[in-house]
Amino acid sequence: MKGCPLSCRWCSNPESWKPYPEIFVNDTRCTGCGWCEQACRLEAISVTDKGRRLFRTKCNLCLDCVAVCPTGALAATGRCMTLEDVMKEVESDKLFYQNSGGGATLSGGEPLMQPEFALDLLKACKSNNIHTAIDTSGYVPWDDIERVLSYCDLMLYDVKHMDPLLHRQFTGKSNKLILENGRKLKSRVRTWVRVPLVPGFNDSQESLIQVAHYALEIGAEKVSLLPYHEWGKGKYERLGKRYSMDGTKNLSDETVDRCRETVAKTGISATVGQ
Repeated sequence: MKGCPLSCRWCSNPESWKPYPEIFVNDTRCTGCGWCEQACRLEAISVTDKGRRLFRTKCNLCLDCVAVCPTGALAATGRCMTLEDVMKEVESDKLFYQNSGGGATLSGGEPLMQPEFALDLLKACKSNNIHTAIDTSGYVPWDDIERVLSYCDLMLYDVKHMDPLLHRQFTGKSNKLILENGRKLKSRVRTWVRVPLVPGFNDSQESLIQVAHYALEIGAEKVSLLPYHEWGKGKYERLGKRYSMDGTKNLSDETVDRCRETVAKTGISATVGQ
């Protein structure tokens, strides 16, 4: 679900930050036909023999250019869907959920930025005997979390860092609300604490131990470490955004395993990538 209150530097899904569709640009597909330029009423697109250029400061995201692009060189990130639309897709995999023991996970972005829709979707899933999970940053009003607890089987709760200043530096927001909400979750719902493992940010032994102790404090079942990767880097250019983690190297398998062992030594289960 689109929309997120944080702007994490390492985010691999920048297309999920805004709560509305944006324009993805893929220059390799552009044939220079000029249809997008003709469709744009605000003159936000220019097509010359040097290629097509999108002036995002002029664009009002009407998506008329996307509608006429014959090659997908201009595409929309996301679309509006009704509850019925989403449930049709969810129910199409119901047999798979039954065989795998899985279910439907609300993710984003931050799914609880659309609290009413999230609640209705969870209710619909439960009425169809589908296991439910929410992947949340925790940076939302507690009331929006509390309302969905009766329809949530598993909470995937992101904890990036215990230090509020570093948290703000790398995500744009303090972690105060996140930590407070996490403590309120204790004994209310099954919880896994998820940690995006980012080099130079939270991969130190001290940081990992602090997060592990917090996970124990709120009664989490385990800590899931999600190692940093650059898979979403290309999306930033396609959205006209700057990738601020450029040059950051992936953690080695040995380093990731040491991080997992550091967490596990505190007495809580620790996994990587799940």
